[in-house]
Amino acid sequence: MGSETSQKLPVIDFTNINLANRELVKSQIYEAVVEYGCFEATFDKIPLELRKAIFGSLEEVFDLPLEKKLVNVCKMKHQEYVGQSPMVPLFESLGIDYANNFERVKSITNIWWPEGNLNFSKTIHSFTEIITELDQLIRKMILESLGVQKYMEEHMNSTDYLLRVMKYKSPQTTDPKLGLVNHTDQSITTILYQNQVGGLEVMTKDEKWISYKPSPNSFVVMIGDSLKAWSNGRLHSPFHRVMMSGNETRYSLGLFAVPKGGCCFKAPDELVDDEHPLLFKPFDFADFLDYRCSEKGRMDQFSLRTYCGL
Repeated sequence: MGSETSQKLPVIDFTNINLANRELVKSQIYEAVVEYGCFEATFDKIPLELRKAIFGSLEEVFDLPLEKKLVNVCKMKHQEYVGQSPMVPLFESLGIDYANNFERVKSITNIWWPEGNLNFSKTIHSFTEIITELDQLIRKMILESLGVQKYMEEHMNSTDYLLRVMKYKSPQTTDPKLGLVNHTDQSITTILYQNQVGGLEVMTKDEKWISYKPSPNSFVVMIGDSLKAWSNGRLHSPFHRVMMSGNETRYSLGLFAVPKGGCCFKAPDELVDDEHPLLFKPFDFADFLDYRCSEKGRMDQFSLRTYCGL
């Protein structure tokens, strides 16, 4: 599905948001998430020392024995260790739920390292705190662009954060090998950060693959299926994958803003009219994730439409 293109993801600068440029940035975000469902955000708020430390922490956790990584540390459903799969042999991943809460990160850390690992806890939490601020700024601007800012407090309060840390082993070949299959995210939004090893590809609406070239101060911000449904289809949730080549290991982190369990997620009335009829039934995210992680759901690339489409 899809062929390569020389297109690039839209790039939006978040290094110095102020009253003079806020409206411009907001319009750039909205245009990007409608057309591409994602964009590259340049953001210099993460100090060099923290950037180095975060990838050192990823190496440290993935070097743990497999039996430790297999321990399910997450309270959120379906966020256990993923790896050792013949379908994606280069990939493994671990979930850290509520990663913006230091005590929660520390409690997970103590499961992996019973003697404690304070540096790991502080690094994960500090990184998550900074990226959470970026996520909330972006989502506020999106709600303003949609004209539904009256739901801002309700929307933000219905969100939890999950951090997934990921490792892609090098395939030791110049021929591209599949690192992670085509998929959309079920989240509200996803913010991805990685080391300088490429591989991420995002599909355009006309089914062309855009290759992302990472830089130390850039992130990829993506719209997930939940926000696509909440916006009544106004925002695009893009397919993306990872294709690996070369001799270097790729480490990445994804901060997923997800609806809280028990919250009925539905499009605001203001986004439903004669020109924009309701596209998705209200849904509970936990139930949607149950379907997505079922045997049938794992094979369904259009799981949002299947689960709650009208």
